[in-house]
Amino acid sequence: MTMLRTIAAALLSWTALMGTAAAAEPGASDWASSESAKVRLVAAVTAAGQSDGLRAGLHFKMEPGWKIYWRSPGDAGYPPRLDWSGSTNAGTPRLHWPAPHRFVLAGLQNHGYAGEVVLPLDIPLPSPGRAVGLRVSVDFLACAQICVPQQADLALSLPEGAAAPSAFAHDIGRFMALVPGDGRRHGLSLEAVETAGAGDSSILRLVLAAAEPLTGPDAFVEAEDVAAFGQPRVSLSSDRRRAVIEAPVVPGTVLKPLLGTALRVTLTDGPRSMEAEAVPVAGAPPAPSAPAGDGLAAMLAIALLGGLILNLMPCVLPVLSIKLLGVLGHGGGERGHVRASFLASSAGIVVSFLALALAAIAVKQAGMAVGWGIQFQQPGFLIAMIALLCLFAANLWGMFEIPMPVWLLNRGGNGVPHHTLLGHFLSGAFATLLATPCSAPFLGTAIGFALARGSSDILAIFAALGLGMAAPFLVVAAWPDAALRMPRPGRWMVTARKAMGVALAATALWLGTVLAATLAPAPSDDAGGAVPWVAFDQAALRDRIKEGKVVFVDVTADWCITCKVNKAAVIERGEVAARLASAGIVAMRADWTRPDEAISRYLASFGRYGIPFNAVYGPSAPDGLALSELLTEAEVMAALDKAR
Repeated sequence: MTMLRTIAAALLSWTALMGTAAAAEPGASDWASSESAKVRLVAAVTAAGQSDGLRAGLHFKMEPGWKIYWRSPGDAGYPPRLDWSGSTNAGTPRLHWPAPHRFVLAGLQNHGYAGEVVLPLDIPLPSPGRAVGLRVSVDFLACAQICVPQQADLALSLPEGAAAPSAFAHDIGRFMALVPGDGRRHGLSLEAVETAGAGDSSILRLVLAAAEPLTGPDAFVEAEDVAAFGQPRVSLSSDRRRAVIEAPVVPGTVLKPLLGTALRVTLTDGPRSMEAEAVPVAGAPPAPSAPAGDGLAAMLAIALLGGLILNLMPCVLPVLSIKLLGVLGHGGGERGHVRASFLASSAGIVVSFLALALAAIAVKQAGMAVGWGIQFQQPGFLIAMIALLCLFAANLWGMFEIPMPVWLLNRGGNGVPHHTLLGHFLSGAFATLLATPCSAPFLGTAIGFALARGSSDILAIFAALGLGMAAPFLVVAAWPDAALRMPRPGRWMVTARKAMGVALAATALWLGTVLAATLAPAPSDDAGGAVPWVAFDQAALRDRIKEGKVVFVDVTADWCITCKVNKAAVIERGEVAARLASAGIVAMRADWTRPDEAISRYLASFGRYGIPFNAVYGPSAPDGLALSELLTEAEVMAALDKAR
C-alpha cells in the first residue's frame, strides 16, 4: 500500500506541473501536456469579428491506452469540469458532447473518448466587435490501467478585427458533426421506448430504425435519479434496418420505477448517432438471450454477397481478360491441374483482401483516413500498375516472350507446360488490385461495418469479401469439367490473346488519365455539360440549405468507373439532368481523385469509406439523404422530391 501511495502522490504532483508543449498558433492556446494527455483551447476564428457569438472547442489528445470521460461517465470516473473565471467579453459557454464510446474494464462500463476529441463550445459575446479574452481552468480525469486527475489552465485571446477562419475551424466542425441530434441527418429514428420487469430485473427497451443498415448500434441511458444501466443487448432485423436494444438496470441501483419516468437516451452506430428525451411505456417481457456474434455473422453473409457482386461491376470488366485467358488455357487439360490452379487463383484473391485488411488496420491505428480504393490516389501505385498492364499487353500481342524459370513451370501428363500454382496465385492477386476502385451493393455496408469495428472484425469481413469475389473460381475448382470442355488451345488462341491485350492496354490508358489527374489538377470537364456543377464545400452546402435550395452532392474520382457509369446512365441524362439544372437545385461535385481529408471525413460522417457516394439535401432533409451505390433515375428523383 505504501508503494501505491507513493506512485499516486508522484502522479498527482506531476499533473500539477503540466506545461506548454509548443508555441500557440493563431486561434489556439498553448498545449498543456502530460505523459497521458494534452489539452488546449481552440477557436474557429483568429479574431473577434462582429458576431455576438464564438464557436470554440477544448481539444484533447490522449496517449495510446488513455481515455477521458463523457458527461455521463458510467460506473466510474467524472467528466471534464470547467471554470471560466477571469474571461473577458465572454458569457457562459455552452458545451457540446460528441457521441461517446463504451469502454469495459474488469466488468466496469465506462463512457468516454480515446485518441483525440474536440468538445465544441458556443460562447456568447456581450460586446460584439470587442477583443475576447478566454481563461479556463480544466479539471479532468485520464484513465488507463490507473486513473490520474489532471488540471490545466488555458488562455486564449482574440483581438478585434475581421473574423477569418482559423486552422482549427475544420476540426471543431468535424467533432460538432459527431454531436448527437434528432437523428434525421443519419436516417435514425427512435420508434419505441418501453420498460419491462420490476426492481432489479427491470429493462429498458429501445427500438431503433435506420434508413441504411446498422453496423454496431449501442445505447447510453442517462437517468441518475432513476437507475444505472448495464451494457445493452442488441437484436437486429434481417435487413439490419431495425434494432431492438435492451438495457438492463444494474442491480441495487433502482431508485424509482422506470415506467412513466423521463429519461435521456443517446444511440450510436459507428459515426451515426441521435439523442432523445423519452418516457418509457409498458412493454412485453424481456426476450430470451440471443447468441453472441449474430451481428457479425449476418454481416459476414452480406460481405460474401458483396464480394460476389463485385465480379459483375463495371470497374471489374477490364480484368475479365485475365480471368478468361485462365479458363481458355485449360481446354483439353487435366482435371487435377484445373482444380489446383483455380484454388490457387482463389487463394490469391483472398490473401490480397487480407493484405488490404492489414493495410486498413495500420492506417486506421495511425489515425489517418481510410477508405476503399484509396491506393489509386497514389502516383507510385498507378505507375506500377500501368507498367505491369503494358508489359502484359505487349506479351499477349507477341512482341516478346518472357522465358519462365523452371520453378514457375511444371509439366502435366500430356507433356504440356503449365504455370505453377504460384503463377495462378499471382494472377488472382493482380485481379484483386485492379478491382479495388469499384464499389458494389452490399460492399459499402460490409466495409463500413468492418472499419467501425476492431482488427479481428476487419480481417473477418475482408476475408468474406475475398471469398465472395473468389466464388466463381471456387465453382470451377469444384466442377473442373466446365473448363475442360473449352476448345483445346490452338491458332485461335492467337486472336484471343490479341483481343485480351487490347483490353489490358485500354485499362493502362485509363490508369494513365487517372495518373495525370493525380499529378496535376486537370481543367474541369463539367463546363458546358448537362449539369452545372459547382465545387463541393460544406459551408456553402449549409448556406444553400438555409436559402431553401435542394443540393445534390456527388463524390467521385477519375479512378472510379462505377462513378462514371452513374454519371453517364443516370446523373447527366434525361429527367435527372434536367432536374439538376433547374432553378432551386444546386449540384455539388466532390473530386476524390487525389487524397482529400475533408472528403474522407465527409464520407465517414455517413459511415461510408468508398465511392461512388451521393446524397441529397434540402429544407426537408437538412442532414442529407444518402443514396445507393448504383443509382437509378427513380431513386434520385424521389430523393430530390423528398428533400424539398
